[in-house]
Amino acid sequence: MVKAVGIDSGTKSMDIFGFDDETGKVIVDTAVDRNRVTENPGIIIDVLREVQDEHGRIDAIVGPCGYGIPLKPAREATDAEIALATFITGADVERRLKIVGLRELMLLMRDAEDLNIYFTPGVIHLPTVPEWRKANRVDLGTADKVFTAALSIVREAERKGIPYSETNLIAVEAGFAYTSAMAVRNGQIVDGMAGTAGFPGYLGMGFMDGELAYALANALDDFGKLVLFQGGAASVAGVDPFKVSPEEFVKLAREDENVQKGYIAMIEAILKDVFALLPSVRPDAVYLSGRFSRIPEFFGDVKAALEGAFETYGFSVEVLKLESRAKAKEAAEGSAVIANGIAGGKYRELVETLRLGESSGSIFDWVKLEGREKLKIFEELRL
Repeated sequence: MVKAVGIDSGTKSMDIFGFDDETGKVIVDTAVDRNRVTENPGIIIDVLREVQDEHGRIDAIVGPCGYGIPLKPAREATDAEIALATFITGADVERRLKIVGLRELMLLMRDAEDLNIYFTPGVIHLPTVPEWRKANRVDLGTADKVFTAALSIVREAERKGIPYSETNLIAVEAGFAYTSAMAVRNGQIVDGMAGTAGFPGYLGMGFMDGELAYALANALDDFGKLVLFQGGAASVAGVDPFKVSPEEFVKLAREDENVQKGYIAMIEAILKDVFALLPSVRPDAVYLSGRFSRIPEFFGDVKAALEGAFETYGFSVEVLKLESRAKAKEAAEGSAVIANGIAGGKYRELVETLRLGESSGSIFDWVKLEGREKLKIFEELRL
């Protein structure tokens, strides 16, 4: 019997899901507003302790860890590893961005000796991704994107009655801020189009034209991380993403021509993310998750666009919604599945197939540009 809990750190909420693999009972399924976490990171520790008090010792908890850390117990994480997993400038620390709350939570988790917490890798730490795909990349997929891919592998294996090692798919997450896609070949993550290095999401523009980055870095007094949370589909549509919910955005796109432009941009972004991964995997299925996937009209539009595009190229790929037991986000269940595997539970084979235990390195290890040695400044905790 293994009790496992996973945590997904999203832009709008931090979601917690846990289960007992002997009984199948869900022991926690909740979401905490990210603003509350930023104000008081300890609220997540309190939730975990309440779950443990009610259900007994939790065998493994997978904590949120930003860009990721090679798999290890949280108590073994170094200051430098936590700093890199949440890297941010001193000016952005002063602004009290949400990632500061995540960093403080990771420090609390490292010190929580009564909780068996693990930190896990991002895509760039995985040995299954060839080095040439890591060159000059940081965000191939944060740790929570690995969670989404893990649950997609489980669902595909269950659907077809095959081993994890025979799954070939692309896992897409259309969240509030970013859209990301992970390529899975033979049950292993081999590539990613993610976040700030992928095509636009609702809030964020995704990757930035190098010439624009050059211009902004020289024109702005402070090129902060908030710049990366602008320019997405909402900006193209001319709406405020903090006032117009994803559900309202999808509805407005059917009524307003300007909003429709942003909506089309977001749909096309998913197609571009997926098709950019085809050199890395020939998928049997595409799994769609994230907040937008729960909107029936949006899922239907993405499914029609993807299946039609694949058909144009002469092969059939099923587009499926990633089903989860969680009321919380799908990645939260994926995180709990990984926690279960780490603890030797029913998903142990999944963790072994993903080779999470062989993860290594740091996010700047594959930067090939002059001046890369100066990136060491981000290894310092700035609290």
